[in-house]
Amino acid sequence: KVNPCLFFLPRLTGNEPLTILPLTSEPEETTGKAHYKVCDRLKLERKQRRMCRRDPGVAETLMEAISMSALECQYQFRFERWNCTLEGRYRANLLKRGFKETAFLYAISSAGLTHAMAKACSAGRMERCTCDEAPDLENREAWQWGGCGDNLKYSNKFVKEFLGRKSNKDLRARVDVHNTNVGIKVIKAGVETTCKCHGVSGSCTVRTCWRQLSPFHEIGKQLKQRYETSLKVGSTTNEATGEGDISPPKKPTPGNSDQIPRTTDLIYIDDSPSFCRMSKFSPGTSGRKCYKDKNCESICCGRGHNTQSRVVTRPCQCQVRWCCYVECKQCTQREEVYTCK
Repeated sequence: KVNPCLFFLPRLTGNEPLTILPLTSEPEETTGKAHYKVCDRLKLERKQRRMCRRDPGVAETLMEAISMSALECQYQFRFERWNCTLEGRYRANLLKRGFKETAFLYAISSAGLTHAMAKACSAGRMERCTCDEAPDLENREAWQWGGCGDNLKYSNKFVKEFLGRKSNKDLRARVDVHNTNVGIKVIKAGVETTCKCHGVSGSCTVRTCWRQLSPFHEIGKQLKQRYETSLKVGSTTNEATGEGDISPPKKPTPGNSDQIPRTTDLIYIDDSPSFCRMSKFSPGTSGRKCYKDKNCESICCGRGHNTQSRVVTRPCQCQVRWCCYVECKQCTQREEVYTCK
């Protein structure tokens, strides 16, 4: 299991990435302002650090958002040549370029922060927010607002303030802001209304309803789909304002149309490297485990793969015994492991 503290996702504001330093297992102080230490471990801008310190729940939520986003990125790209490897120089070099992988990172990062903050409010971990307090459900059929909805309203307000306004002077800055907003929009689009019925003999004369966010794994899946259909863009000058606008590239490349990107599309400006061999962007795929009938041909980049046979022992034929344990047999089997040459 990968330690999420070792992963680094892009900072959501400015050019430098939001990073989390490896944390020790030493217990934190239980009194006063122990969360200040966590805020200081996160490389935040002055305004962000101030927002982190003013509510003890923010530091924990930022940590959760980074961890959740990193793990979801790894999961969504587990069968790809680029498998969301972001240690050390790979992260820094990747974020300097406008690849479609960079677009995904900005989107999954903003989505993670929005999702984690809304959940933290409804879980009672924040001092400045609580359950969703703004029902805009129709009051037909004697609906009553109840339960504890995820507070997306406060989360959106916090995230917009935390991210701040980034300069839109150049194309790359506009692309980063666009992709950050895509992550937030996917969260907002995934809000569902959950209801419970109350009444005599189970009748639904009164319904208690609240709003819930989609599971973050579903958010990651949707962003991965947007990654697959991401659009390459260029820049044009708006004659009315004199400012640059995002537009289709002047010279469309094969596989890219001249479609004008929507606000929900991920966009990029640089063609991605192959990620086949070690470079400043990734460690390459040599030695990577692959699945023979699923992705070996793709991620091994035509170099072929090695096959290793090994014997493994796993619990099997498990049965629940009264009371209260599970009894299993140990089964031995031979399996083949494939790795890229």
